[in-house]
Amino acid sequence: MSSPSRVLLMRRAHITALPLYYSGPLLKKLCSERVRPQEETSVQVRCSNPVRPLQDYKKFYAELRGDVLFLYKDETQDTYTEKLNLQEMKSMHLESPYERKMPTVFTLTLSTQKVHLKMDNPDTGEEWRVYIQTMVQKEIPSQLQLLPGQKMLLEDALSQEQRRKALADKPPALPPRPAYLRGPFSSPHPPDHGSLEQLPCFFNVTRQEAEQMLEQNPEYGSIILRPSTLSNNYALTLRHVTARGPSMKNYRLTCTQSGFIIQLETSVTVSSLSDVLEYFLEKTEYRLHPYTPCETYNTCIEMTPPPKRASNPSRAAKSVPKAQVGPMVCSGTRPGESEYVVPEDHQLNKRCE
Repeated sequence: MSSPSRVLLMRRAHITALPLYYSGPLLKKLCSERVRPQEETSVQVRCSNPVRPLQDYKKFYAELRGDVLFLYKDETQDTYTEKLNLQEMKSMHLESPYERKMPTVFTLTLSTQKVHLKMDNPDTGEEWRVYIQTMVQKEIPSQLQLLPGQKMLLEDALSQEQRRKALADKPPALPPRPAYLRGPFSSPHPPDHGSLEQLPCFFNVTRQEAEQMLEQNPEYGSIILRPSTLSNNYALTLRHVTARGPSMKNYRLTCTQSGFIIQLETSVTVSSLSDVLEYFLEKTEYRLHPYTPCETYNTCIEMTPPPKRASNPSRAAKSVPKAQVGPMVCSGTRPGESEYVVPEDHQLNKRCE
């Protein structure tokens, strides 16, 4: 049987998202017995004499990736047909010891089923056994029949699996620190009501109103600072989502000369309300956010008609009176209406000619 190509291995790695530790052909069949709750939960290897018959076995190409056994119809298939989650394995019973040089058969007892695996080659069966036990127990078995080179490959696979599990168990990276918590936010003295307006999540509401705000608008945030029913004290209302559903919690903040006391099982003293907010955000790994309503924006543009010009009687055009010109008094003979007046200088020159 030929080994899978590199492209095929890359496809399988992309589909399973797990590293490959060991692979090869094997035979598998289901056991008719059901798993009983009182069966052992520890991974053990036991030997028994009877060997299961061959007629019920089905041939697969198997890959051990991480702590999951993926089964393919043949080595050319890129998508697995079945998979066995070895994390659910309770016991492993070996039915033919390696020393007998017979086909290896062992039974895996999982939480919901029992399966029989068979390898015709006892050397291959021994490798399957130690790899499966190593990935389940996260340690190499004390008894194994492997060559030095095979043992080195097993040790490398174990170290790689331990690193993978350590990264998988590590909590995800925290989101970036909010901008309003990166620097000094307020003075170390207890803030008065005027400076409370700077806090992003302070509202002058009651406990019932704060819980209603968090319940109706969970997308706005999960923490509200508010006045307490006690004078000169404050409170914090928090909406926390658990596996059972969301729950509301209220915490009392006692105001003192040195700052604020968060009333917990072990009281915590901080210098300002912004430090109170930062304390709760750090304790919840920044998975909760201060309640900050979103600003509303208009979506339509309304056109207003242009203003009408009002008639102003004071600005109306005034009637200009006609000018009254007095009659001109001329010396000498008055010419007719159709004659021109000849200047005296011009008449004198004409006589001299």
